Amino acid sequence: MLHIKPDQFTYTSDHFETIMKYAEKLIQEGKAYVDDTPAEQMKVEREQRVESKHRKNSVEKNLQMWEEMKKGSQFGQSCCLRAKIDMSSNNGCMRDPTLYRCKIQPHPRTGNKYNVYPTYDFACPIVDSIEGVTHALRTTEYHDRDEQFYWIIEALGIRKPYIWEYSRLNLNNTVLSKRKLTWFVNEGLVDGWDDPRFPTVRGVLRRGMTVEGLKQFIAAQGSSRSVVNMEWDKIWAFNKKLRALCKKVIDPVAPRYVALLKKEVIPVNVPEAQEEMKEVAKHPKNLDIGLKPVWYSPKIFIEGADAETFSEGEMVTFINWGNINITKIHKNTGGKIVSLDAKLNLENKDYKKTTKITWLAETTHALPIPAICVTYEHLITKPVLGKDEDFKQYVNKNSKHEELMLGDPCLKDLKKGDIIQLQRRGFFICDQPYEPVSPYSCKESPCILIYIPDGHTKEMPTSGSKEKTKAETIKNEKTSASFKERPAPTLNNPCAISGDSLALYNRVAVQGDVVRELKAKKAAKEDIDAAVKQLLSLKAEYKERTSQEYKPGNPPAGIAQNISFKSSASILESKSLYDEVAAQGEVVRKLKAEKTSKAKINEAVEYLLSLKAQYKEKTGKEYIPGQPPLSQSSDSSPSRTSEPTDPETPEAKVLFDKVATQGEVVRKLKAEKASKDQVDTAVQELLKLKALYKSLTGVDYKPVSATGAEDKDKKKKEKENKSEKQNKAQKQNDGQRKDSSKNQGGGLSSSGAGEGQGPKKQTRLGLEAKKEENLAEWYSQVITKSEMIEYYDISGCYILRPWAYSIWESIKEFFDAGIKKLGVENCYFPMFVSQGALEKEKTHVADFAPEVAWVTRSGKTELAEPIAIRPTSETVMYPAYAKWVQSHRDLPIRLNQWCNVVRWEFKHPQPFLRTREFLWQEGHSAFATVEEAAEEVLQILDLYAQVYEDLLAIPVVKGRKTEKEKFAGGDYTTTLEAFISASGRAIQGATSHHLGQNFSKMCEIVFEDPKTPGEKQFAYQNSWGLTTRTIGVMTMVHGDNMGLVLPPRVACVQVVIIPCGITNALSEEDREALIAKCNDYRRRLLNVNIRVKVDLRDNYSPGWKFNHWELKGVPIRLEVGPRDMKSFQFVAVRRDTGEKLTVTENEAEIKLQAILEDIHVTLFTRASEDLKTHMVVANTMEEFQKILDSGKIAQIPFCGEIDCEDWIKKTTARDQDIEPGAPSMGAKSLCIPFKPLCELQPGAKCICGKNPAKYYTLFGRSY
Repeated sequence: MLHIKPDQFTYTSDHFETIMKYAEKLIQEGKAYVDDTPAEQMKVEREQRVESKHRKNSVEKNLQMWEEMKKGSQFGQSCCLRAKIDMSSNNGCMRDPTLYRCKIQPHPRTGNKYNVYPTYDFACPIVDSIEGVTHALRTTEYHDRDEQFYWIIEALGIRKPYIWEYSRLNLNNTVLSKRKLTWFVNEGLVDGWDDPRFPTVRGVLRRGMTVEGLKQFIAAQGSSRSVVNMEWDKIWAFNKKLRALCKKVIDPVAPRYVALLKKEVIPVNVPEAQEEMKEVAKHPKNLDIGLKPVWYSPKIFIEGADAETFSEGEMVTFINWGNINITKIHKNTGGKIVSLDAKLNLENKDYKKTTKITWLAETTHALPIPAICVTYEHLITKPVLGKDEDFKQYVNKNSKHEELMLGDPCLKDLKKGDIIQLQRRGFFICDQPYEPVSPYSCKESPCILIYIPDGHTKEMPTSGSKEKTKAETIKNEKTSASFKERPAPTLNNPCAISGDSLALYNRVAVQGDVVRELKAKKAAKEDIDAAVKQLLSLKAEYKERTSQEYKPGNPPAGIAQNISFKSSASILESKSLYDEVAAQGEVVRKLKAEKTSKAKINEAVEYLLSLKAQYKEKTGKEYIPGQPPLSQSSDSSPSRTSEPTDPETPEAKVLFDKVATQGEVVRKLKAEKASKDQVDTAVQELLKLKALYKSLTGVDYKPVSATGAEDKDKKKKEKENKSEKQNKAQKQNDGQRKDSSKNQGGGLSSSGAGEGQGPKKQTRLGLEAKKEENLAEWYSQVITKSEMIEYYDISGCYILRPWAYSIWESIKEFFDAGIKKLGVENCYFPMFVSQGALEKEKTHVADFAPEVAWVTRSGKTELAEPIAIRPTSETVMYPAYAKWVQSHRDLPIRLNQWCNVVRWEFKHPQPFLRTREFLWQEGHSAFATVEEAAEEVLQILDLYAQVYEDLLAIPVVKGRKTEKEKFAGGDYTTTLEAFISASGRAIQGATSHHLGQNFSKMCEIVFEDPKTPGEKQFAYQNSWGLTTRTIGVMTMVHGDNMGLVLPPRVACVQVVIIPCGITNALSEEDREALIAKCNDYRRRLLNVNIRVKVDLRDNYSPGWKFNHWELKGVPIRLEVGPRDMKSFQFVAVRRDTGEKLTVTENEAEIKLQAILEDIHVTLFTRASEDLKTHMVVANTMEEFQKILDSGKIAQIPFCGEIDCEDWIKKTTARDQDIEPGAPSMGAKSLCIPFKPLCELQPGAKCICGKNPAKYYTLFGRSY
């Protein structure tokens, strides 16, 4: 069946004589005995590890009983031959297993020659050894028997094969046991052993599995020992899609035919069509398959499900025919479609937006073939059965479904085993060919087709328009969600307009939201068109029913006054509940800030959630901080006669601010590529607020100042800044619209834009946010438009593009060389941490516990124990250190690894600054003395400072962390702190920790003290780390409103060469000379180790290139044109200052190197001045508050107490942070500077006024 040709085909029965001789050898050597103990008693004895009464029989006695077995006597039939191994073994397979049994039954090959037969466990090792098997492939379920296998080999003294174990493949929703499969056959629940539902080779081949597809699937499984429960779709996916590996799989070669569900066919009358036949390809993408006849006629059949999606006047594509217009739909009294009239429109070749359907012609020349499509489901309803579960309780007795079809006339030529594709239905295999009318039964035999699964997990579209179905699904989902969020008000007034009108009004509003959301997401045009069509239809129905146009915020007359019946008591109750939620939220935040016990926090959080649920139930809205339930006047929709409120009123201004704030939330979520659910929720809330604003003021919300006054200067500036290119593009777009409307109704090419398709999207190169106005948006645009970061579909994880990764490589190269000079070596440890290891070091993990990510499953199999992904590597590395350290001579150990770590933070993620996965280096060292360890801590800190100052041109403050902020489990932490003046916040640059003996005591890293022999001494340890956060700090410190500014020493490209003056007027000779000159400059600069790139792209202008490389932050732009060449010079433009310098050609190398060095100095000086002006001394709390509010950081007298630090943080917290989404609202300690701005005076008090001050400590708001 599998087309495998063996070199030799053997049977175990070929070796019966040899196996019997080996059995007698074991008896004679006292390694086996004959036992007549009843089977049940033997089972009990083996479980209880009790020896058999015959175990100590003599060899003669055993041989005598053996002869009785061979004769097949009555006594012999009660006996078996057992190996004498070890009845006390923990492995049940070694407790004297059975080797031979007496069976008086004829053998299929040897007949009645033998009465004794070997067990599989005895025959297997002997046959493998005799036949020269080198590697015995066995599934892991035989693992316990491996010991028995080798015992038999050794006892007989024969050649030993090697056992290679691999896991058994467990398929879901079926049984694999032959005993259980036999039950299905005997019960008549299946057709036989080749039933397509059976997990047998015959079964899957009958269902359409190709031999080649099955072979490839088997080969792909490999030899893993992991236990796997596999879904059936995996094996069928191989059958369909492995084109590259095999040309015999079904997708590329299956011919395509048509079949319609017989009970639902609808006739279509096309009077102008001629009855004729044409030949078309059996497979549109593979002409080698051949051609098939397709008949056309004035009367054709389609499926009812397709007909239901049509509307009069719609153009539909009939596959293998062309476009046809539906002119009339005929329905019966029950509203069911009975027939259609249509008109050919074959000259229209636009198939992009049309519904595609299958059809069959009515013609006497080729009658449809009756066919039965059979679809099978799983035999077992439960995917994975438990060990003790009875499979009979989960048998699917309705697993076979048949549908009678009208088939393509070509189906009459199918042969058994042919695989085809029924268009829009899937792949099928011919199980029984069509047979014409039999003279015996006077009936024709239909073609039976079995559906072949293709590995997809979503339901296959069988009929109806895919695009329409998708649009309808979106509409239904949005409608459902919207009704849940804002239920329609109940009408109690019997005189009020009917509930139907109100329901219709709400449906129009909801569909409007759907359209706006699809446009905002830039959904596919077909989806938007379908949604707009549905909206217009609802509006027309609304107008017909109410005799008035639909207007947002103006429900049908009578509704508004009914809404106002809502009692003020209810509004007050909602307000009271809102205040309760807010108060409880404060309680939770306070408990977390005070680091209260987890139990108390959980209790408070549970109460908060219950209050939020009550609030939502009462108001129909989610609780949103800062948005209390509105008063009756603003919450209710005003009637048509009511006057709109002036936008200048305080109420309008408050609502305007809410819309603006919500708009920022939406933009931020989209910029961060948040989940669709989050964005949808925020957009819905924004639309509600905008509608409320319009109903209140009578005007649409426009993002201008709160008073409604337009900033004319700003608009004028925007107009001036609008490039000619943009204006030109706008004119072109207008022209396109005119052409589009002019050409409507004419023939459109298949690649045309089609009706309603807008102009081509313009890519905006420059930044659209200013650093000083909107830092978060500016930062997001800089890192994406400079091609440093690409967002990823998992929040908090980002793609580092080459432009960013090259910066990390420069840092890595510099720091790696520095630590190697100190004697540090690189290594790599696994990223996974066992649960036990984390539990062992609870104190250390306490800070990371909420952020630890866990692996809990392998595929769909639950792991026996969850495995953590490292948040840091102490728990991974130190157990190994404990093994390696035996003596003081094994110290010091100084290792470093460059790797990634995962910390699943729930705070607001920001690329580089706070991410769930990041790259870093982490060094871990162990020393014999504390002095050595303390020395290394500062050496590493100095290296980190060099990274920031010598590479990144960023000044830093060196210092020691306070007790509250130090690394958990360490003695003390040293740190570098940088400052971002744009946000007025500090940021931790790198840390170097002295761990003391805390970890060595936990992990038993001990050695014998050389000074006091026999006494154990614990090692002194350090750990230190630097992350890709450095790149974010560099971007924030040096970037400007034109984009990124790269310090030359880490720039991927230090000089970019741009040829200028290449126009149509320039001769080809001059053009080639200019390009040659650019390449010559490149060669010369590479020779002096300047990283350089020539931009020779001919599809961009020099001006565009200038902006592009400025945005990417390249330190120097080298411009050269034909005139420059004649003057033997070029122009160098500095990115940091924009200064243009004319440089002679022969000074290129020296001058550019000097400019690069000067750029670094300029950047560092500028940043140092910035830090100097923003880091000041404050001696009182009042002074400190003013300094913080002005966006600075301060060195204040501090006592070092944790309670005092908490008080400072709480006191300096504000209602709204400077930058929305930033983590810390209050000031925190940054470090105790090694070099404070001033000396602490004797008797100075801490800023809290209670305790004596110990040192000046740097405090500030921080990332």
